Amino acid sequence: MFDSWPDAPNFDLADVVAPRANHKTSKQMMQNNSGIYEFGNWIVRQRNPRGQNPNKLLLLLHGWTGDENSMWIFTPRIPDDYLVVSPRGLYPTPLGGYGWRDGDINGWPEISDFKEAIETLLDLVDSEISSTVGVEEFSLLGFSQGAALSYAIALMHANRIDKLVGISGFMPVGAEEYTSGEELLGKKVFVAHGRLDDLVPIKKARRVVSVLKRTGAQVTYCEDDVGHKLSSSCFRGLNNYLVLDP
Repeated sequence: MFDSWPDAPNFDLADVVAPRANHKTSKQMMQNNSGIYEFGNWIVRQRNPRGQNPNKLLLLLHGWTGDENSMWIFTPRIPDDYLVVSPRGLYPTPLGGYGWRDGDINGWPEISDFKEAIETLLDLVDSEISSTVGVEEFSLLGFSQGAALSYAIALMHANRIDKLVGISGFMPVGAEEYTSGEELLGKKVFVAHGRLDDLVPIKKARRVVSVLKRTGAQVTYCEDDVGHKLSSSCFRGLNNYLVLDP
């Protein structure tokens, strides 16, 4: 088991734990300019941007045993010109919640394990979301297994990525096959990890940084003395990264 419940990072306001979802049966639940929606087989939580002409999309990708609510802790600090979409993972896990690969597969995920999730996420973006945002590129913010999925999407579909954030994550096995040298040239990436993480060891994060730099990415890396979570100092760094123009 490489991700844990509760699946919510820590930041400077409090140690907030995202609750297990209490999903509504209606197709829309609007509250404070956000809601839970159904798009085909997808359940997503969405925050609408300010203004009539949004041009930025940010996908929040939770970790193993999470759901569409787990990453919502970040939304108060995400600039309000982003359309924020937090999808529920495709696969129920044995411990409750959802993940991004088949729960019957053991060991560290291979990049091919995420193939179905990647294809269906891109279809969600292209068929349901892009018409609202009107851009080809989108940004990713992933936690743990969601960070690994984010790295896989970025390497396999680099032309679709604007900004990339990975928290307490790891690089999928076999990712080097997609790193010929300039896949992410000039892309800005933020990576954060805890030195005391006993679920995803710190060496996994350092490998992420090494692989991403080989693709030409501009990596901002933050380590701190915490476990499988985001520290307050790294959260401040993330906040600065999100609000700065590309």
